[in-house]
Amino acid sequence: MQRTSDAPAHLTGALRIMLSAVAACASGIGRAIAADAPVDAIPTMFEPVSTPAESIRSLSFLVMGISGGIFVVVTAVLFYCVWRFRARPGDDREPPQVYGSNQIEWSWTIVPILIVLVLFLATARTINELQASEVPPEALRVTIVGHQWWWEIRYPDLGVVTANELHLPASRPGERRPTYLHLESADVIHSFWIPQLSGKTDVVPNRRNLMWVEPHTTGTFLGQCAEYCGTQHAKMLLRAIVHEPGEFDAWIAAQKQPAAVVDAVADGRAIFQSTACINCHTVEGTNANGRFGPDLTHLMSRTTIGSGAASNTPENLRAWIASPDHFKPGALMPAMQLADNDLDKLTAWLLTLQ
Repeated sequence: MQRTSDAPAHLTGALRIMLSAVAACASGIGRAIAADAPVDAIPTMFEPVSTPAESIRSLSFLVMGISGGIFVVVTAVLFYCVWRFRARPGDDREPPQVYGSNQIEWSWTIVPILIVLVLFLATARTINELQASEVPPEALRVTIVGHQWWWEIRYPDLGVVTANELHLPASRPGERRPTYLHLESADVIHSFWIPQLSGKTDVVPNRRNLMWVEPHTTGTFLGQCAEYCGTQHAKMLLRAIVHEPGEFDAWIAAQKQPAAVVDAVADGRAIFQSTACINCHTVEGTNANGRFGPDLTHLMSRTTIGSGAASNTPENLRAWIASPDHFKPGALMPAMQLADNDLDKLTAWLLTLQ
């Protein structure tokens, strides 16, 4: 993570006063962030927690097993031939020349065909399982839109919109909770990839691709854009947070709530509504209905800002508003050029958006 030396080492006095006025909201924010499950910091396809990822791992092990077997056999034959037919001192005879062997020719023709056939059938079965499955009626539907450089996440059947953090219910024996993801792009080609949930799927402009996941382990799992999409491709990260079914339903209920209204930070709300912020962002209950940037209605329920560029703390949030380029050079969000006092008030109001 790039850290900015221009961010204040501590909050200004005005912001401290306003934060104390919204202590109840701040404590809720702390609980929301602290409740985030431990993060698997090393995404790997070899530790799947979802049905599609398990199928991909099984196929990978089959391919690696066959490839490893071929490597061992070929290497063993090579070393045997080098040793058995090595040149010996005083022996300058030409080795016997062998022309044509039906047994050898049939072997090196039939064996590769059988190997390729096995790999083809296994791959076709896995692809069919992952891409040709029918959407069950109990499935959760999520629309994910790739932007430069963040992820818009919509739950159309539930009326919830968030960004960069995909919340999912876990399946349990006798209670399947698969999630089907409709992948779209608002600008260039991206690639959606959370290794422990499923494989990579391209996110292409003017096209909707479909993939599904069915996690059975709770926790937070890291993913990223796997297709170069511009200067900040490396910081187009995302998190998948898998909940127990009841906890997921509670999260949905919380996300359906309107933005918090706290009189103590009314000045910050007024500043937000009178600046260019409203052209790019949406906050339910205000005049902000922009679609170019992330929905901020429940901004402080998220663990990071800038699609994983920085932790979602008051200090980082203030620094991000002042100069996004410090965290994400080339970010399409402009520096707001606010006076320090107005910046404090705006930050204090944003901190109440749980």
